[in-house]
Amino acid sequence: MFPWLAAGSQTVQQQALRDFAQGMKNFFAGTHGKPTWRKAGRDEGFQVVGCHAQKVKRLAKRVGRVWVPKAGWVRFRWSRKVPRAKSYRVTLDRAGRWHIAFAAIPEPVAAPGNGLTVGVDRGVAVSAALSTGELLTVPGLTPGQFGRLMRLHRRLAKAQPGSNRRARLKAGIARLKARETDLRRDWVEQTSTHLARSYDLIALEDLKVGNMTRSAKGTVEQPGRGVAAKAGLNRRIPASGWGMLAKRLEDKAPGRMVRVDPAYTSQTCHRCGRVDANSRKSHADFACTSCGHREHADVNAARNIVARALDAQHTAQHVVAEFAAGHAVTARGGSGLPGPVNRELQLAFTS
Repeated sequence: MFPWLAAGSQTVQQQALRDFAQGMKNFFAGTHGKPTWRKAGRDEGFQVVGCHAQKVKRLAKRVGRVWVPKAGWVRFRWSRKVPRAKSYRVTLDRAGRWHIAFAAIPEPVAAPGNGLTVGVDRGVAVSAALSTGELLTVPGLTPGQFGRLMRLHRRLAKAQPGSNRRARLKAGIARLKARETDLRRDWVEQTSTHLARSYDLIALEDLKVGNMTRSAKGTVEQPGRGVAAKAGLNRRIPASGWGMLAKRLEDKAPGRMVRVDPAYTSQTCHRCGRVDANSRKSHADFACTSCGHREHADVNAARNIVARALDAQHTAQHVVAEFAAGHAVTARGGSGLPGPVNRELQLAFTS
């Protein structure tokens, strides 16, 4: 009755139902949004679990093959070490490229143990400014590629819906966007690995990226202001990799990445502590109205971020030390707290 069901693997179909059930469970629990409909050409892919996920063989240095139910052995490019995983997912992106990802939790990057700390200020013109003075920017498309992307968008607006010409234009746009995404993802991976390997403590602003990228169009009764400018900012923030950088730092340096309050970090002089919005002369220039200190505005903010992180760490250690000193010795010279509590305080103080 439904030959297309028989053409597919029952393992894949059952896993799709499990994923949907888990998505609805998370939605009703209030932890996730409601599952959305899958759109053809955008969310193409499937997941394979069970014994088939472990049928992976390496054929050459850069070539491997994996067993796909109802398709047999399929070759793929061996781009990195394949872990022993219980499942893998095959996806098709908008540029027409197939990808395979094995589900495994990678080991975190070991701390260097040098006691160094760094603050990271995320921006739009400069993607990441470090408290050491380094300015890091996400690489993007070349001027020629960007010009071609704009031309394709203009042609797409005139193409007839459902035509072959429109499909070709969408494929060309998808290839350029995939190129831009690959460059951003590679920059995030390299930057996060460099920071995790070089510093014991990494401080970032606690930014609500989701709230910052919401539309400003408002409603019919209360229309928004500066909608076009806000829309441009909403596109630039994801293009700078703010959320992706924070997520990868949490994965690679768990317990070593801290978030600090971002209030007034860009208006405070890290040398004298004066808070004045007039000190921010331009997007890149900071000149303190009190002491006259001049510096790149993003670097100044990054140094304020790391200073707040160190202050918070010292305050926490001081509180733990006072608590331990007040309860560690009784009148008989013994411990006034049970053994497990003493051990927890000692670990907290030494860390």
